Amino acid sequence: MSQRLAGKVAIVTGAASGIGRAICQRYANEGASLMLVDRNQERLKKATETLNTGHGNKHCISEGNVSEFDFANKLVDQVKETYGKAGNVLVNCAGITRDSLLINMTEKQFDDVIQVNLKSIFTMTKAFIGTLRHTGGMHPASIINISSIVGKTGNAGQANYAASKAGVIGFTKTVGMEMGRYGVRCNAILPGFIQTPMTDAVPEEIMKKYLKMIPMKRMGTPEEIANVCLFLGCDESSYVNCATLEVTGGFFA
Repeated sequence: MSQRLAGKVAIVTGAASGIGRAICQRYANEGASLMLVDRNQERLKKATETLNTGHGNKHCISEGNVSEFDFANKLVDQVKETYGKAGNVLVNCAGITRDSLLINMTEKQFDDVIQVNLKSIFTMTKAFIGTLRHTGGMHPASIINISSIVGKTGNAGQANYAASKAGVIGFTKTVGMEMGRYGVRCNAILPGFIQTPMTDAVPEEIMKKYLKMIPMKRMGTPEEIANVCLFLGCDESSYVNCATLEVTGGFFA
């Protein structure tokens, strides 16, 4: 059976843990060569050690701040130098939380979340599109942004996070409108409650309340998000653009 991402190069931010790491595992199993990006070099190295390289694919890591233009531009140039071509898939998965009720939220808590969750998608997408343009004309590519269901619904204690994820949705649709004519698709995934280090920090009594609201009565797994990300990254989704795919077990349906 042919690998669905054979010969493709994918850049994944937030790649060292949680959803990002699961996406890398799934992509590598389907033949993609990966550039893993995160701010934690040790975790990046560990993540890379477990990736499948049995399909002639190779993987590299890059440590840095994806919300900085200089880093984003150097990163896409590094991809081109390493693999001899621009990337085929960009997965923007880097994200943080700094939860607090609005009345207590500091300016730094708000700015930090916007920088990582929203500005990084701007910097990485702009750099990615730029390198496509500078390699002899645009070629078909897929940009996948990891948003959140709370970007659609809001969530108490997460004004900063919900605002950033709502911004991701608007940004995704606009990029898809602008770039679709060149065969560059842009879509967003809206996870619900997924078992990751981020949700591990949610108090047990609060999580029990949320589980009652999920029709499937369980949290999702990073692998279930990675499966959807695979669909959006491969040619099977060639006519999917400007879309938001909710992966929530029915939460807030």
